[in-house]
Amino acid sequence: MAERISGTPVAFINVANRDRALHFYRDTLGLELCSSDNFGDFIQLDGGLLRLTVLPDFKPSPHPVLGWNVRDMTSAVASLRERGVTFIIYPGMGQDELGVWTAPDGHVKVAWFADPDGNVLSLSQA
Repeated sequence: MAERISGTPVAFINVANRDRALHFYRDTLGLELCSSDNFGDFIQLDGGLLRLTVLPDFKPSPHPVLGWNVRDMTSAVASLRERGVTFIIYPGMGQDELGVWTAPDGHVKVAWFADPDGNVLSLSQA
């Protein structure tokens, strides 16, 4: 069996506007800026880092690029809504008034929102 890779995990999110992205991730989501260089910024995540990389011609994917597992979906959604985050309602998904989708098993819940560059982020509760 191969030796397991070790180190701090780093997720990458591309953004077009650095100041706008930093404001969102740091001030709106409450994440801590760790360091910056000429190309982007490192944001502290629980157990890892998020690298915001500036690409002026960036176009986002319609699929989620980062998510958080939360203990209480209703509280997490309410907290983000109070900070100005708008949750995405997908037609035909059957989400509730907060934008939360409940899986057919009745246990797993997911809600989606986007950063200012259109990167889709998610909250989930299992």
